[in-house]
This record gives sequence, C-alpha cells and structure tokens, in this order.
Amino acid sequence: MLRYLGFRVLQAVGVLWAAFTVSFAVLFLLPSDPVSIAAGADAGTPVDAAAIEQLQARYGLDQPVAVQYWNALSNAVRGDFGMSISTGQQVADAIATALPSTLVLAGTALVFALVSGTAVAFLATYTRTKWLRSLLFSLPPLGVAVPTFWVGLILLQLFSFRLRLFPAFGDQGIEHVILPAITLALPTGAVIAQVLATSLQTTWRQPFIEAARAKGASRLRIQTRHALKLSSIPAFTIAGVIVGNLLAGSVVVETVFSRAGIGRLTQMSVMAQDIPVVLGIVVFSATVFVLVNLAVDLLYPFIDPRITHGIDRGGTATATEDDPTHDDTLLEVEARV
Repeated sequence: MLRYLGFRVLQAVGVLWAAFTVSFAVLFLLPSDPVSIAAGADAGTPVDAAAIEQLQARYGLDQPVAVQYWNALSNAVRGDFGMSISTGQQVADAIATALPSTLVLAGTALVFALVSGTAVAFLATYTRTKWLRSLLFSLPPLGVAVPTFWVGLILLQLFSFRLRLFPAFGDQGIEHVILPAITLALPTGAVIAQVLATSLQTTWRQPFIEAARAKGASRLRIQTRHALKLSSIPAFTIAGVIVGNLLAGSVVVETVFSRAGIGRLTQMSVMAQDIPVVLGIVVFSATVFVLVNLAVDLLYPFIDPRITHGIDRGGTATATEDDPTHDDTLLEVEARV
C-alpha cells in the first residue's frame, strides 16, 4: 500500500507540474502585456513608458522567460504565488476570499446533481413502463448537450424576472444559491445519471442477479441491495471529472449570476492577463483534482471488498486472486477504470 501511495503521489506531483508549466506557457504566448493592461494602456489611456518599465521590473516581467519560469515555479513550491498585477493583493488572499462562495455553490450543486442523477438512473432501470423508461433514458444526453449559460439565462428569465421567486443576482443568502446551483448541477447530474444507468443495466445482466431472482428477491430489493452498490463504482470513479466540471462550470455560472467566487476571479484574471492569479488558481484546481482522485482510489476497497490495490506495474486497482470472481472482477474494474 505504501508503494502504491508513493506512486500515486509522484503522479500527482507530475500533474501539478504539467498544469503549472502549460498554464505559464499559454499565458506568455498571449500577445499583450499584463502591466500595460492593468495600467490601462491597452484601453487608450496615456501611460508613462518609464512607469510601465518600473512596474514590469517590480513583477519580474523584464527578466528572460526561463528566469521568470524558474522564479515562479520555485516560489509556487513554497506556496508563494506573489501579488496580483491588477489589484496588488496577495494571490493566496485573493483565492481565500473568493473560495467560500464557490464552495457553497459547488457543494449545493453537487447535492442537487447526486440526488437528481441517482434518481433518474434508478427509475430508468427500475421501471417496466416502456415510455417512461425511454423518457428517463433520454434526459441525461439532453442535460449534457444543453449549454450551461443558456440554462442560466432561461432560469433567470423564468424564475427571477417573470415569477419573481428567486433573486436574479448577488450572493447574500441561500435564496441566491438555488438558481446558480441548479444551473451548475444540470450537466453534472446528467453525467452521473448516464454513467450510473449504463452500469445498472450491465449489472442487471450479471449471474448473481439471476441467483437473487431465483431466491425470490423482489425487483426493488435486487435494485437497492445488490445492483446499486456494485453499479456505483463507475459513477464514483468519475468523481474527479465531476469536481473538474463544477470548478469549470463555476466560471460561467458565477459570471451569468454576477456572483463572487473562484470562477469570477478566474474570468477577471484571464481578461487582465494577471499571470500570478491565474497560475495560483490553476495549481489550486489541479491540487483539488488530484486529491479527489487519490481519495477515490483509496476508497475503492470499502465500496467493493473484492477490489484491492495491487502493486502492479500500472499502479491500477486489481482484484484479489483468491476470490472466485477474480477474473470477472478484474475485467470489470479494468473496463470501468
């Protein structure tokens, strides 16, 4: 287990380094200068060239790109991402200030997504009514295909401007979270429903389901006690993707609903080409992503005891060899993971 953990930690460090390096390269490929944008030179405001050079020297932007990269990387390893070029605020403080609002939004959206996605998948595979089954199976692809910003605008128009049930903008109180959370939860819940429904269909064709039927177990008992637990593993596997979707979707949702948060901070920092803030957000998001995936790997055996973390060459999850279902489980896990 220690060897496996060490391998996964090395993978996480590699992911963080790659995310930092790619973000740094992309930001420096942009044609404009972040100091000139912050000073308003790009908007036509007359700015003293000497003042621009002084600010560039202050943020180290007058150094060669390789030196800037090394300085930024070494400081990031120590947790220091410097100051925002646009506001002069410490990057860590800017992220810490924006984080609580995004956590509330993402947490509420995750609850909505889990409940709605699980309910749709459960009912779609449980019901024997053909038209209802077809309708429920058609909902997840629709939820994935609909643009997030369009859903947000429709919800604003209907529930805020016409029915006046929820406030349109702001982030004060739980009533301001409902519409943004539903908007953010829709694509995530659709993905959960799609994966879980497919897995439930596969599980219903397994031999142990036939054995349970032969013993007289009801359809509801088989679905809840046998099929759902095993089928939850693929949905659990995409937890990292779900977290990524929530963080990425918060950029659109917080902009549409004028909410403060990590997404809004990202949008403003990218517009201002604020390199320190963007790098800090990228590293923070990548850290959350790798930690969630590591937690998912470690929790696999608690969901399905047949699965243990073998120390194979690929560092992937395997099934115990003394288990009579070893071969089937191994193939199943490899296909899903």
